[in-house]
Amino acid sequence: MVLNSTICESCSDRRCLIACPASLFVETSNGSMIFNYENCFECGTCYLVCNQEGAITWNYPTGGYGVDFLHS
Repeated sequence: MVLNSTICESCSDRRCLIACPASLFVETSNGSMIFNYENCFECGTCYLVCNQEGAITWNYPTGGYGVDFLHS
């Protein structure tokens, strides 16, 4: 996932701030956005709710990578 923070600056909705289940989007004091990649669930929710074309570039992970749910 790649975030284009320049495009995000013109967004008034900031849906990603609310929709991200891991709360990885952070709005800075100057109005730009930062995305913390380290704890991303790779769910694609931010990509689905974003209404700014080109702000988020998302490619689903190759099979065998990403989140792995285990039953115990």
